[in-house]
Amino acid sequence: MCRAVLESEAGQNTAKGVNDGIVYLMIIPYVLIGGLAIALYRLVKTNAKTPKN
Repeated sequence: MCRAVLESEAGQNTAKGVNDGIVYLMIIPYVLIGGLAIALYRLVKTNAKTPKN
């Protein structure tokens, strides 16, 4: 989107939508990496508890 279009809109709904989209795009990688880290932690923790013969 052109910056002039976002600034000239009366209700600023498009600008708010673009800003929300940017925030979601920034958050998603952290959520995915955090979920992967938790899954790996639980996997390692459960494997450490099982007795080895």
